[in-house]
Amino acid sequence: MAVIETHGVTKTYNKEQVPVHALRGVDLTIEKGEFTSIVGPSGSGKTTLLNIIGGLDSPTEGNVSVQGTDLSTLSDSKLINFRLHHIGFVFQAYNLIPVLTSIENVSFVMQMQGRPAKECREKSIQLLEEVGLGDKLDKRPSELSGGQQQRVAVARALASKPDFVLADEPTANLDSVSSGDLLDMMAELNEKEEMTFVFSTHDQRVIDRARRVVTLVDGQIDTDEVRQANS
Repeated sequence: MAVIETHGVTKTYNKEQVPVHALRGVDLTIEKGEFTSIVGPSGSGKTTLLNIIGGLDSPTEGNVSVQGTDLSTLSDSKLINFRLHHIGFVFQAYNLIPVLTSIENVSFVMQMQGRPAKECREKSIQLLEEVGLGDKLDKRPSELSGGQQQRVAVARALASKPDFVLADEPTANLDSVSSGDLLDMMAELNEKEEMTFVFSTHDQRVIDRARRVVTLVDGQIDTDEVRQANS
């Protein structure tokens, strides 16, 4: 079952001056349970595509569907609500709220969804334990290492029970050990819970773990390689 479909997605910046063609007619389908890396040289359109899939940006032409919903048909307020309930985000810079503890950062998304406080706390504890941070519940981001902060970010992304998780260069600020641990954790979540992950990355460690690698060149899909699950 397709969770993401893009049809003829084009993105052009500065149309009235010197146009920059970030994406040029991208057709892409992501099925449930995929562990996919979108790769390519700097300026190839990776982050732009991820932002459009996640409803953080809109295409100049074409459309994106998530679970059959065309994002272009949603008003701004409905799009915000749709992202909140359907899409998890993991960013390169972690994007945790500095004044909140780990458990509060993870709970925040569920609170925005209107879920009961008891459920928010219990689910946050469960998720933080699953990502190996059961002993860091009351630590603020400044008290955590980069790898630990990114684990909190993954737990937060999963807290909303999303249809899929978009991860934009999630290992860029991590050392090799932290990167490996984080990727192993996400791969395990993918295998055990069939959570769909889509990465934008330059990191060969992410690429090596992916079961599908989509390569963008000059805003177009150059290759789309599907690998065996154990490769």
